[in-house]
Amino acid sequence: MKKLLCLSAFVLLTAIPAMATFSIVAIDPRNGDLGVAVASRYFAVGAVVPWAEAAVGAVATQANVNVGYGPRALELLKTGLTAQQVVDKLLKEDTFPGKAARQIAVVDAKGNVAVFTGTEASDWKGHRKGATYSVQGNILAGPQVLEAMGRAFESTTGELPEKLYAALKAGDEAGGDRRGRQSASILVVRKSGGRNINNDRYVFVNVDDHPEPLKELRRLLDIQMSLTKK
Repeated sequence: MKKLLCLSAFVLLTAIPAMATFSIVAIDPRNGDLGVAVASRYFAVGAVVPWAEAAVGAVATQANVNVGYGPRALELLKTGLTAQQVVDKLLKEDTFPGKAARQIAVVDAKGNVAVFTGTEASDWKGHRKGATYSVQGNILAGPQVLEAMGRAFESTTGELPEKLYAALKAGDEAGGDRRGRQSASILVVRKSGGRNINNDRYVFVNVDDHPEPLKELRRLLDIQMSLTKK
């Protein structure tokens, strides 16, 4: 009976689509780099939340997550829609349950930024927009998480991956996901900026399961950035 109850609890927990997450989408207006960074008490958050395509846009889809928002948003951006038009269309097209608990942020290649936080997303939830970025999250320790992320992004110099990491680290130190830590990811795209041939992923590093995911992400990012400079 005890094993059955434990199994039932596991099934219920893993069936819940809500993703407690804090993330940032941004563009570097100097060179057009587009990126997403995210952290969560969720296994392999990088496999779900971040989406980006060079010269097109970057997307974070989370909370009661509809993963289809990622590829669909990029598809719509390529038709010429702005970030806000894409968010509006995604919500209009969404026929899956739980739409009022979604959270999505989009930045397009022209620097337009749009974000939506559903009223039924789990508290604390919210978002903050800057000139070239948006920070957003749900099941957070409080609004200070996003405030710290925005300040860190704006005050950090250097390339977009470093600015994204600084925002994540600041959010984590301000309380982050109030359930704890598990995974983190950074994705930055640049035309032909990736390693080897025909690769636009300038930076793509993931920590899927780690007690200190931001520290591990920093280690991996250092390796990745050393390779991009060769």
